[in-house]
Amino acid sequence: MADLLIQNADVLQVEAERAELLSGHDIIVSGNRISAIESSGATDPSHAATVLDAAGQVAMPGFINTHAHVPMVLWRGLGEDVNIESWFNDIIWHLEANLEPEDVYWGMQLGVLEMIEAGITAVSDHYWHMEYAARAVEKAGTRALLGQAMFGAKGLGQIDETAAFAQRWDGAAGGRIRTILAPHAPYTCDDEFLRASAVKAEAIGSGIHIHVAETLGQTQASLQRRGQTPIEVLHDCGILNVPTILAHALGATPGDLEILADLSAPVGIAHCPKTYAKLAMGFNNLVELRALGIAVGLGTDGAVSNNTLDLWEAIRLTAMGQKQLLGDAEQLTIPQALALATRESARVYGQADELGDLAVGKLADIILVDLSGTHHFPLNSVTASLVYNARAGDVRTVICDGQIIMREREHLTLSKGEIVANIMPRMERLRRRENAGNIQTYQP
Repeated sequence: MADLLIQNADVLQVEAERAELLSGHDIIVSGNRISAIESSGATDPSHAATVLDAAGQVAMPGFINTHAHVPMVLWRGLGEDVNIESWFNDIIWHLEANLEPEDVYWGMQLGVLEMIEAGITAVSDHYWHMEYAARAVEKAGTRALLGQAMFGAKGLGQIDETAAFAQRWDGAAGGRIRTILAPHAPYTCDDEFLRASAVKAEAIGSGIHIHVAETLGQTQASLQRRGQTPIEVLHDCGILNVPTILAHALGATPGDLEILADLSAPVGIAHCPKTYAKLAMGFNNLVELRALGIAVGLGTDGAVSNNTLDLWEAIRLTAMGQKQLLGDAEQLTIPQALALATRESARVYGQADELGDLAVGKLADIILVDLSGTHHFPLNSVTASLVYNARAGDVRTVICDGQIIMREREHLTLSKGEIVANIMPRMERLRRRENAGNIQTYQP
């Protein structure tokens, strides 16, 4: 008996330079893994506990959001039309001074609800009160790599505290929850703090998720203050000796890229194009990064700088942004864009052997996408439509770890009504900026 049979799907298969469909195929799931992919009709549906008819739909790997601050959805729309300094100092770090642990529980649920609707089954999240975020992910049935954010100004004691969280929750929810250490950035953590974080990560077998070289201005400021680029600082402090997710790295120099290309530990860059466009931060040259073998995955960042937790937008912006940046419409092709959103994001997330494509033996994180909408018609190219036309609302069904968590747009694990009812009474307090304090000051 199979646990789940997905019938009559068009199964997307992606490699770095190729994307094609297996038309009219069935996917068989046993436990939490894909046990077979075969021509439709080969498996008797009476041999499956649950059957989904995916006729006319594309089966894809669940998306992986490689960098986010999911509970920031609580302040969606409050960081508009400002530069990055004002965004930090006048807005978000005032708002976050209002944050209470239970806010994170409900904010995480709201953000995960939105991500499920957009086909995101896994997220690498960097925030506070992560015990509460973990509880929300456990309930949602999704996958997460959770890091408790740390500012150096709060002292070295945080490292032991967050390591304790990491050890308690790593492997929880049947393996759906993994953990990582999350010092905020080189401009908010001094060398001693970064070294101690690296030592602790290695001691507990963890990795590091950190913001670095978010702008060229940060790199220039670091050179003036420390005599090193932010990435050189991380390298010298031992951060890059463990598996590391580098959020952004827009200000990476050619020398920095040489460092990243030569590392023995798996290190990847989370690319969040909507935030970059909104805050006028610039774009990475992903064609260059790919040529150097540096892993790059897609992320949303937080909803105060992005507004949505939607990787369909990120795929589109990345593909078009690279063409514009390089002045060459032939760069970052459709297969390459789809690979970034799937296989490459799985590399950055640290589970390339388990996630990122639909193959026998891989974990069953699967989304079913309906391309029958007017915005796809006439459907002359499925892969082009996935990159340039698809919307979050096209995702009909979401499966994570072999379990259906959204079926035909109906949530099976989370209740939007319950989430809204618990968030609304909090919003007057959470929106308050006067006399709210400031958790940190941005100085690149």
